[in-house]
Amino acid sequence: MTAIEQTATVSRPSRLSRALQSDLWWSFKRHPSAIAAAILLLILICTAFFSPLITVQNPYDLASLDLLNAEIPPIWMPEGQWPFILGTDVQGRDVLSAILYGSRASIIIGASSVLVSLVIGTMLGLVAGYHGKWADGLLMRTGDVLLSMPTMLIAILVSALARQALPPSLREAGASGVIVLAISLSAWVQYARTVRAQTMVERNKEYVQAARLIRLSKWKIMLKHILPNTTTPLLVTATLNFGLGILIEATLSFLGVGMPPEQPSLGTLIRIGNQYLFSGLWWIVLFPGLQLCLLVVSINVLGDWLRDALNPKLR
Repeated sequence: MTAIEQTATVSRPSRLSRALQSDLWWSFKRHPSAIAAAILLLILICTAFFSPLITVQNPYDLASLDLLNAEIPPIWMPEGQWPFILGTDVQGRDVLSAILYGSRASIIIGASSVLVSLVIGTMLGLVAGYHGKWADGLLMRTGDVLLSMPTMLIAILVSALARQALPPSLREAGASGVIVLAISLSAWVQYARTVRAQTMVERNKEYVQAARLIRLSKWKIMLKHILPNTTTPLLVTATLNFGLGILIEATLSFLGVGMPPEQPSLGTLIRIGNQYLFSGLWWIVLFPGLQLCLLVVSINVLGDWLRDALNPKLR
């Protein structure tokens, strides 16, 4: 290695240093609400995924439940007992443990629905925007039909039909996959429209024309050259849809077509607690609802900041 190459290697900044010097990090440091939302979201995600290490029981394990511990109020009330900080439900299940396990299920389903719809929408948007003509018309008219129907209605119909199509032995085990499919069926349209619009702008630029002249394949041009220029709007859409996916899953579970009671998510816990709300057991529904609110609000605040930070008109 020559002296010039050694000097270039030494002076080359690392990825971490480049990230800390970027405009995005500069904007983040000067946005207090984004910092608070990021810290809150990190705490919620870490406590959810490390729930087996910090909870007093496994709410999915019926053998660990004791009916003698049923309907215990939160610990700050006169009848509260340690270690049930947020109380227990009618089955003796620790509410805090159920919330953390349920948050993990909701986060996984929300992230999976974003990933599936992102991949489908990106691929279809690239094809529609690059090829145009009949492919563009077919894909976009299909998207128009899906957008004309309420997202929740599509999710309910798909979830109910998919459950009936599955064998009884697989309905509970495949509940999370059915919900991801139900959410992704309508969510991919937003990604497809975003990528299509950006692809139609990029396909006529000089670097794409040069790639065609050297006879690169269409898929290589779309994936290697056009797709990187669509990441900014896709990132913002994915962040906002992450919170929306969690809300849709909670709504489906609340309506009884989502996660089963044996594998509760936040929506399932709210549905179960709502049945005992007028019996004085308010903590069974209040704390899962508060957890859902904090989770979605923190994601939406980060999404709003990211949309403003990546908008060149606001720089």
